[in-house]
Formats: sequence, C-alpha cells, structure tokens
Amino acid sequence: MFEGTPKPSGLRKGLTSYGDEGFSLFLRKAFIKGAGFTDEALDRPVIGIANTASAYNACHGNVEQLMVALKRGIMLAGGLPMEFPTISVHESFASPTSMYLRNLMSMDTEEMIRAQPMDSVVLIGGCDKTVPAQLMGAASAGIPTIQLITGSMLTGSHRSERVGACTDCRRYWAKFRAQEVDEEEIAQVNNQLVASVGTCSVMGTASTMACVAEALGIAVTGGASPPAVTSARMRVAELTGQRAVEIAKSKLGIEKILTPKAFENAMRVLLSIGGSTNGIIHLTAIAGRMGIDLDLARLDQMSRETPVLLDLKPSGQFYMEDFHAAGGMPELLQELRPLLHLDAMTISGKTLGEEMALYPPRFAQNVIKTVQNPIFPQGGIAVLKGNLAPGGAIIKQSAARQDLMEVEARAVVFENVADLVARLDSPDLDVLATDVLVLKNIGPKGAPGMPEAGYIPIPLKLARQGVKDMLRISDGRMSGTAAGTVVLHVTPEAAIGGPLAYVQSGDKIRLSVKNRELTLLVSEAELAQRVKRHPVKEPSAPRGYLKLFLETVNQADKGVDFDFLRAKK
Repeated sequence: MFEGTPKPSGLRKGLTSYGDEGFSLFLRKAFIKGAGFTDEALDRPVIGIANTASAYNACHGNVEQLMVALKRGIMLAGGLPMEFPTISVHESFASPTSMYLRNLMSMDTEEMIRAQPMDSVVLIGGCDKTVPAQLMGAASAGIPTIQLITGSMLTGSHRSERVGACTDCRRYWAKFRAQEVDEEEIAQVNNQLVASVGTCSVMGTASTMACVAEALGIAVTGGASPPAVTSARMRVAELTGQRAVEIAKSKLGIEKILTPKAFENAMRVLLSIGGSTNGIIHLTAIAGRMGIDLDLARLDQMSRETPVLLDLKPSGQFYMEDFHAAGGMPELLQELRPLLHLDAMTISGKTLGEEMALYPPRFAQNVIKTVQNPIFPQGGIAVLKGNLAPGGAIIKQSAARQDLMEVEARAVVFENVADLVARLDSPDLDVLATDVLVLKNIGPKGAPGMPEAGYIPIPLKLARQGVKDMLRISDGRMSGTAAGTVVLHVTPEAAIGGPLAYVQSGDKIRLSVKNRELTLLVSEAELAQRVKRHPVKEPSAPRGYLKLFLETVNQADKGVDFDFLRAKK
C-alpha cells in the first residue's frame, strides 16, 4: 500500500486470501447480502460484538437483552452491528477451573477479532475470567475496543436476612460444615443466594474486574455498577453502542487507553475497593499483552498509601446494588482523585480528569467512605516476600483477622488437593487452631490452572469447635468473594520446585504483614538436603491444550499468561 493511502475499513478490512482482492470483496458482499443486508447498511462502520452468552453461564444470562440496547445504540450512531460468538467461561461450571480456560478464551477472542472485518469491537463479559480474557485478546488484536459489563445479580433474602453470592455462599457452607445449620436450611439458603442472572453481588472477582474496566477507561462512565436486570444496565448498553461507533470513526485504538497510567489508576481502584486478589493476576496479564510490566513492589507501595473505601462484602457489609445506589465508580473516583492520573485517556475521547468534570454532584451516602474515615487504613492487598516466596505472595489484609497477621505457626502440610480431601476432615488430623494449613501443588502448573483451592476449609473437628479462621498458605488462588487470613500466589509454585515444595508438617512459618514477610524457619542447609532427597519433576502432558498450557504458562507474578502471548517490549 502506498504511503498516505487510507487503511481499509468496514467490509474491506482483512479480506480473505483468494489472490484477487476485488473478487474477495465481491464474494464477501454476496454472502452477507444473503442475510438481507443492503449496500447502504454495508457501507457503515462495522462494529463487532463478542457474544459470550451460554446456557452454562448465568452471569451472562442478560446478554440477549443487552444486545437489543447495544445494537440500538450502534445503529443510532450510524454503525452496523455484527455479533459473533466466542468461548464463554463460567466460574462454577468450568473443570478443572475457569482460570485454566482464560488464556484459551483470550486467544479465541483475539483471533476472531483479527479474522473478521470490524472497525471497533464491543466485548460483552461479566463472569470472573471473561472480562480479563476479552481484554487480553483485544489488547493483542489492537483495534478500538470497548468493554460492556453484564452487571451484578440482585440480592436475596433468607429468613429476613439479606444474602447474595458468593460471600454468603461460603459463610453458610461453613455453618453447615460446623453443624450450625441443617440440610433443610442449607437447601433453603441455596434457593436464595442467587436472586437473578448476573455476576456475584459482592466485591468478588467479577465486580472487581467491572470496576477495574471502568478505572482503565475501557468502559463507559458508570458502566461498572448497575445490576444486570435493571434499566440502568440497558442504558449503559445503548451508550456503549454509540461510543463504539465513535471510537471506530476516530480510530481511538486500545493502545491509547491501556497505558501505564491507566494501569496505575486501575491498581489504585483495586486496592481501594477491597478487590479480589485475582484482579492482580488479571491486570498483570492484560498489561503484559501491552508490553507493560506491573511491579509488585510498586503495588505494595501504592497499597500503603491507598485506604479501602468501599464497604462491600467480603471486606465490609454491603452489596453491588448498594454501591450503584451510592453513586458507583464516579463517586469512588472523586474520593480517590488526588491519587489518580487524571491525564489518562478514556474511551470517551476525554481524559479521566475531563470526564470527572462531567460527573454528577456528590451526595451523602454510607457505602463509599472517605479517605479520612476508611474501612481499612491501607489497601486491601499486601505483597509478601521471603525465603518461602522469593517471587512474592499476597494476602487480602482487609479481609483477614488482625491477630493472625503477625504470627509464627506450626505447618500442617497437604501435598495436593487429593491429599487435602483425604485428610482434612479426619478426626485423627494433627491440627490446632494456632497452626498454619499449607497446601502445595495448586499453582499454574501444579493443578493445573491455579484453582481457587487456596481458601482451605477449616478442618472439620476445628470448625465444630467454633473455629472460623486460621492462617492458610498456598501457591493457588481464592475467590474474591472469600474472607480469611489466607496467603496466596506463592511464587515460584511447588510444582516447578519452588521452596513451598519442601515445606514439611511441623516446620515453623513466620508471617508478618506489617513487615511484608513470609519466612520458612528452616535452615538453608536443611532445605538443600530436602531438595536433594526429593527432586521435583515438573508436570507434563502428551498432547492438546494441556500440553500447550504446561509448556508455556507463566507464574503468578507474570499473570499466568502464556509466555508467547506477552507483547515484546
């Protein structure tokens, strides 16, 4: 193409290779006209819509309704909406874990964006791994992109107590294990926890990624908080459609939105909302697709400066619909304003500061606290280092028990999930409430897929004694909906020979969140002997996606992405 020649747009983008471009366009238009399109429609900017609706994915159960409003917005702005399906991943329906499939979904999203002609793309997602997968794929594809969140579910009621997935799921299941509720009541609770379609109603990973998307500037203002089944969510969809046409016409590429400053804003928000620990992994992976490294040391520095302001479960008491009623992200961002990069670009074509100048007036509410009166004085997440985690580990300090964050404890070790299942509830298990439960081999390669098994249940005999929390350590993840004193993402993981692999029951471990320390109190000489006696053999597979996963997946500090998908600097 000669210099100065405009790049192809609309149906002329990415023509199929027949060796004759004119024929390629002729054939493409012939087939699309078979679906009833006119030449006038086909001359408009083409707006792709990644449709992740699935009967297995109740978090995306409102996609059909969103699609109506989204397409209306696109057509009102003069665009041509073209939806296409991609992989849909639901947290509780994906085996062995949704995280195992996140990278596959990102590859599907990227290649479908590349393969089909579109001037911009709308990503419809909500459930935990879908939004990061979509943003990872779109970041690699590199076209103008906008994220449409499906929205949170409504809360239910159990015996006049307000309940919602999934912090209350875990709380009631713990009660059931401790024999505080019976089978009849737990069945009644099961009917009330999820009152509508939509994502978890607490500040779990789905809500975290919704807030993160708005903080990144890749979703419209106010797009994070409206519940799934509300008219407000439909209006967000219509506005998203209009904005998708605008960014197609202005060629506002994703690289102008997902910048280092945008990622710092997103980290500030993640810390201030008491967001899911999974959010760090996902942000790291998305940034990696842009050739940006997120520094855990920088994250921890920001955590010391950024208080938790949002009073939502599991760190607080409210739900996403309360956050929306309290003003949502615009209200939160105004409280965080001195800590944000206001010159970061947003999908509106305005900087964050310019967009904030258009926010509605602030009003009195009790869900989003002030910097002077926070829920927790530091950010929700702290980064730990030490000989047990040379590459780092994290703890959700805002959801932990204060008296367990400065301890030396005896280790009770489980080699893997099967060992945990076999022994955890045995009455013969040698365990005290003052011990630390250590679970190995649930990292990226060990499980595989880094499942959310890091939220180790309280051993049955302790649960029935009334124990609600104890220190737990693993190389895996936990749900953002969970609360407890849980150290996660220990890097390097046990399955590749990280120090965690050599911890034995009876060892002492020191945790000091104040000093950001995680130390195995065993001599270097003894550890060297253990390494020599029990060398680790990394997991492998003979074929398929599992082979690809095990051979190329990175550790938690690199976002658990495939090494070949990260952008070259």
